Amino acid sequence: MTMPTTAVIVVAAGSGSRLGAAGPKAFAELAGRTILERSLDCVFGAAEPAQVIVVAPASHLAAARAIALRCAGAAAEYVTVVAGGDSRQASVAAGIAVLSAEVETVLVHDAARALAPCALFDRVARAVAGSGRGVIPSLPVTDTIKRINPDATVLDTVDRADLVHVQTPQGFPRAAFVTAYAAATREYTDDAALYAAAGHEVEVVDGESRAFKITTTWDLRRAETMLGATSVYRTGVGVDVHAYEAAQPLWLGGLYWPDEVGLAGHSDGDAMCHALCDALLSAAGLGDLGGRFGVDDPRFADAHGDVFIAETIALVNGAGYSVSNVSLQLVAKHPRLGARRMELESHLSELVGAPVSVAATTSDGLGFTGKGEGVAVIATALVHHDR
Repeated sequence: MTMPTTAVIVVAAGSGSRLGAAGPKAFAELAGRTILERSLDCVFGAAEPAQVIVVAPASHLAAARAIALRCAGAAAEYVTVVAGGDSRQASVAAGIAVLSAEVETVLVHDAARALAPCALFDRVARAVAGSGRGVIPSLPVTDTIKRINPDATVLDTVDRADLVHVQTPQGFPRAAFVTAYAAATREYTDDAALYAAAGHEVEVVDGESRAFKITTTWDLRRAETMLGATSVYRTGVGVDVHAYEAAQPLWLGGLYWPDEVGLAGHSDGDAMCHALCDALLSAAGLGDLGGRFGVDDPRFADAHGDVFIAETIALVNGAGYSVSNVSLQLVAKHPRLGARRMELESHLSELVGAPVSVAATTSDGLGFTGKGEGVAVIATALVHHDR
């Protein structure tokens, strides 16, 4: 087996003293399953394959291995379990020591952030690969922040515009990260601080409210409440058709296809993105693409598919829905998706923030698609609303 180029080190060696648990925090129960199981579900649900390294207390290695293999299922060959150290930093170092040779990007995740969405892991990993920097997910600070004197009187108010809450997983280029860890001479509060202290740049990407850290019994109860929420699921179908237009470049699935005949349309004619948006709008009960982004709206003239997807996701989220997944079926004689299918799925999943699968077929010479006059795309979307 060829190992993936991404690794996720899941730090699960904490004592859990503030949680009041009888044993290590990662092995405490959260709505019928351990915190570690919940956390690993998020890791294995990511679109990007990864070497998954679980760092557990030496006293719980067998339990950690059993949990990790159960969560991995068919992906058990990607799992490594090692004993942690006396500190979080030592535990991460233990994970670094067993990275496979193929790994180029390293993510470090606290098992205590057990509800971190799967898409967050993909977001961080892709940002590291794209920028070559350290990447950390963050949320804006919404509370007013005060600086105080030693006697507890208020000194001044801090401008929160430059402040963020930082989460995990945090991601880094492997070589620089390993070197930074080897050179560290003191303890840091997170891996990004250690990495930055070694002279490397760190950037932020959007975090997730569900990726909060379970530290106290209140946090545990909050997580239980979120897991116990009733989810309402809705499906939607979108269909888009465009004729071939030799004078136009081909944009499909948000990607440019050189040396292919383009599609006619008010914008870029991207039937795949348009059908995807229609399916999402339909699922959320928000009408359709034409009604939301009509041809008379100059903002969308010549707009690419990513613009429509971003606007659609904002509408869907604004209505209280989250995207579960989208499936796309292209009916056309060309282009052939084969070599770019994974690229399409990765790109669209990033735009949507949820898994997107892509398939293609022909109509056996029947109809306008069979005659090579144009393409049709059928999209099915699943969204959910937590009540």
